[in-house]
Amino acid sequence: MRWISAFGRFWYDFIVGDSVELAIGGCTVIALGALIVWLGFAIAAEIAMPLLVAATLAISLRRSL
Repeated sequence: MRWISAFGRFWYDFIVGDSVELAIGGCTVIALGALIVWLGFAIAAEIAMPLLVAATLAISLRRSL
């Protein structure tokens, strides 16, 4: 049972690290990108994804100041 706990702690530290906002934002951006592509707007996803990532980074940086 100890190795399951250690495995979970490793992945939490690997994904979340120091910033919960970036982890949640990254998952949200990936989900929104998948939704946009699933709806058939692949070109829009190519434009929206970098903008969403930049917005997530800006929000995370603003909260840290």
